[in-house]
Amino acid sequence: MTLAPSLHDAIAVRLARLDQRYTRLRRVLVEALAASARPLTIPEILEAAPELPQSSAYRNVTALIDAGVVRRIAGPEDHGLFELAEEFSGHHHHLVCLACGKVEDVVASEPLERALGEAVRALGDAHGYRVTEHRVELLGLCPECTTA
Repeated sequence: MTLAPSLHDAIAVRLARLDQRYTRLRRVLVEALAASARPLTIPEILEAAPELPQSSAYRNVTALIDAGVVRRIAGPEDHGLFELAEEFSGHHHHLVCLACGKVEDVVASEPLERALGEAVRALGDAHGYRVTEHRVELLGLCPECTTA
């Protein structure tokens, strides 16, 4: 998936608010994340964007997390996985394989998402919270690990 120019513009504005620039390497990093159907580790980002130096990848991922453009999710054995923030990639959840650590993005059906939203709001209300978003990770075995 290639990001629309307007999304690149939104990312540039977000970074400018923090006195940061949307450099060519940050753009390359964002494009690598946008092209993936799942969250990526730093080595996977480097594989997808070979022009990105390793030292720059870590520094730029951190800057993009601070700006709210990228989010970190816990991967297998708590290795960091990175993806674009929902604002730029759309709302989704994750399927996580407990055996091999594979993580996949999954979009819930509209009725399920509505039911999740209502349940999450009710749970938040019961504890005095105003819930503004939710994330669901479904844990199990991927098809490869199920048949192994």
